[in-house]
Amino acid sequence: MSLRSFIKEKVVPQSLEDQINRIRKPLGSLGYDPWGYNNDSLKIGFSLARQIYEKYFRVVADGVENVPDEGPVLLIANHSGQLPIDGLLIGVAVASRPKNPRLPRAMIERFFPTVPYLGNMLNQIGAVLGDPVNCAKMLANNEAIIVFPEGIRGSGKLYSDRYQLKRFGNGFMRLAMQYNATIVPVGVVGCEETIPAVANIRPLAKALGLPYVPLAVPFVFPAKVYLKFGKPMHFDNADIPEEKVTERVEVVKAEINELINQGLSERKRLF
Repeated sequence: MSLRSFIKEKVVPQSLEDQINRIRKPLGSLGYDPWGYNNDSLKIGFSLARQIYEKYFRVVADGVENVPDEGPVLLIANHSGQLPIDGLLIGVAVASRPKNPRLPRAMIERFFPTVPYLGNMLNQIGAVLGDPVNCAKMLANNEAIIVFPEGIRGSGKLYSDRYQLKRFGNGFMRLAMQYNATIVPVGVVGCEETIPAVANIRPLAKALGLPYVPLAVPFVFPAKVYLKFGKPMHFDNADIPEEKVTERVEVVKAEINELINQGLSERKRLF
């Protein structure tokens, strides 16, 4: 018995095994898909992630049924919290739904695969390097993909800028148009408070070759997280100039901002 199989046997309950088995993923003869996803690795990772989701952040997810059961989907969300906790929680929400669960693939920053072992581990549980080529191939494969158009601008924002959306890139909209992908906007409330940063130490980040080095307490606070999944959005593949693409992006951004405001209005406490 391999180490992975041994760990899975010890930590993965049968109910979780059955839930993940309901998520259909085409795998190769060695048990991996082209991006490194492995079913057994996901089950182990998911057993831990679900505990974090339910007991540490006590996530409330509304509208998760808005994610289509099949076909190419882009889950477009606001980004925050220094670490990709938001992507993890969105993935657990969609994969945990009782009816027609899906495993969204998270687009991760180029920095993470450079960390020894971390890149392979993230790939095995479904994450993929945030590259337009990867995203295009996965949409062609009818995958659901989590995308944060703010990128590092969002994840590295300071606490004083919490819930203020940064500039969105246009790439996700071009891909949605090209592959006829459904866009589901997602507002994330709570992750801004998990690792609040008061400054970005830019000289140190530059010296270390990192996107940013936040000045923050080295602790992940158990903020209560709200995920608001909006109604599906569709955009045709019209031959339009870039400024018109930007207008469409702003429509999605405005919807996410509205979902964030809904989550903030419903939140009664931080923790």
